[in-house]
Amino acid sequence: MGRGHWDADALRDIVRDYALETLADSDAVLVVDETGFLKQGKASYGVGRQYTGSAGKITNCQIGVFASYVSRHGHAFIDRALYLPKAWTDDRNRMARAHVPDPVGFLTKPALALTMIERAIASNLPFSWVAADSVYGVGDIEMALKRGAKGYVVGVNATHPFRSWGKPPAVAGAAKDIAKALPENAWRRLSAGDGTKGARLHDWVYLELADLDADDFDAVFPGVWTCGLLIRRIADGDLAFFSTWCPVGTSMEKLAAVEGHRWAIEDSFETAKNELGLDHNETRSWHDWHRHIPLVMLAFAMMAAIRHRANAATPPKSAMKRIPKGLRL
Repeated sequence: MGRGHWDADALRDIVRDYALETLADSDAVLVVDETGFLKQGKASYGVGRQYTGSAGKITNCQIGVFASYVSRHGHAFIDRALYLPKAWTDDRNRMARAHVPDPVGFLTKPALALTMIERAIASNLPFSWVAADSVYGVGDIEMALKRGAKGYVVGVNATHPFRSWGKPPAVAGAAKDIAKALPENAWRRLSAGDGTKGARLHDWVYLELADLDADDFDAVFPGVWTCGLLIRRIADGDLAFFSTWCPVGTSMEKLAAVEGHRWAIEDSFETAKNELGLDHNETRSWHDWHRHIPLVMLAFAMMAAIRHRANAATPPKSAMKRIPKGLRL
């Protein structure tokens, strides 16, 4: 895996294009998230003591940032990057031993995600939305999406400030304080999509904060867009907060559905680890990791294509009669 001479990024692009043959949809959601690869020792490329949700604690691991393409046809990984802690990027000898290319330096997880989003936009990937948790919230990602005519539902922490202007009701303050002041009748029970046990129902509030013309943020396309605050309340009362950006008139039902698309990447991580060996590798070098991962991504995309075709509606009997018996499956 590490000694062969082939282009891992070219394979990544092949996986993306292959997935689009089956999954492409203009209303698709690009979901960004990360997963941990538990490791022992210090030699594996990018390994270090860091927090991973895979273990729910700080432990010795690698952290991979992924982009998943999620549409009504299914979902598949289309991009990946391994996060390098500063303990690695500040040690050039360690980087050299792992065969990390010279230009590679420290990048935050949001910066890695931004690179993947910009790559998706530049490749004319058909999608309208981005969904991500609070690690990838406000900042350069939001501005890139605004200028790229992409809506988003991205998580923010409870203390993130919001303020409305020109839109009732007037709100200002930390997200948690805004939520606390809401009357009970402001909440609506909506589904964020179907899970393994049926509809995933939660209580939601959506506050439109301001309408902005595309000219206001130096966009090259026309139209009015709305920034807002989306709040989700689950059964035990826990709240989650999301900064939103969408074409004017977008409903709360649509935004809740976009946020609900994030479950797909969690499902992808679980399936890829349990069935395809996403985390079953000895990634001693840069090349090991960047070649192993897209091979797993390709296998996952093939599964997604097979699943979509297998679940396609059976042609009506009248159509089947027109197919010669020898050609019927």
